[in-house]
Amino acid sequence: MSAPVTEAELQAWVDGQLPPPRRAAIDDYLALHPAEAARLRAYREQAVALRARYSPVLDEPVPPALALRRLPPRWRANSLRAAAMLALALAGGAAGWLARDAAEPSAMDGQAALPARAALAHAVYTPEIRHPVEVGADQQAHLVAWLSKRLGAQLKPPRLEAQGYALEGGRLLPGQSGPVAQFMYRDAGGARLTLYVSTEQTRNRETGFRFAQEGEVGVFYWIDGKFGYALSGSLDKAALAALANAVYAQLEPAA
Repeated sequence: MSAPVTEAELQAWVDGQLPPPRRAAIDDYLALHPAEAARLRAYREQAVALRARYSPVLDEPVPPALALRRLPPRWRANSLRAAAMLALALAGGAAGWLARDAAEPSAMDGQAALPARAALAHAVYTPEIRHPVEVGADQQAHLVAWLSKRLGAQLKPPRLEAQGYALEGGRLLPGQSGPVAQFMYRDAGGARLTLYVSTEQTRNRETGFRFAQEGEVGVFYWIDGKFGYALSGSLDKAALAALANAVYAQLEPAA
């Protein structure tokens, strides 16, 4: 390390505000300090959960009872936006508690939790430069065998080269009641998709495609028996639907 790491730099790392040379140095530091890395990942997950929950407030109409009638229209709009921004910032003071509540499995049934969990995992890991996956695609056989064993079911990561996306790798994640898998794909321009696979669907029923918008992340998800699948990406709905169809076409025979 060329200079001591400060807490301010660690917080800037969480917010993605470090210049590239210093970011690389902090990445090296975190690789040597796993406890600090885990702490910062938790902060990042909290920030993502807060943004997903409260950012839509910025675009909501103001209730008539709260409208600032005496201000000129331009000042009124700016004041309302500033108030929403302040509320979002103040929410950070209770980040840990609110993020826990946002992700609390008991607060939503398994089907409703699926797109929210998938979008959160997508938002947390796709910005990573050096460690986006636990096991890379160069070890695909090991990756598939490992995740299949942990989930107790044979997994089959779809091939999306024809759609312009190559498998980058995958990782194991905590789910609602056990492990889930995340496969990550990347196109030539660096854009990433993630496929979240769960075997926690205890009702063992099927659903067709459903779409959810979680902040800036779009999610197409469906349930096939005990399997729950969620494809996440920062794409328009039509483009993501086409990719979800390509994924489903390859998973259907296995199901």
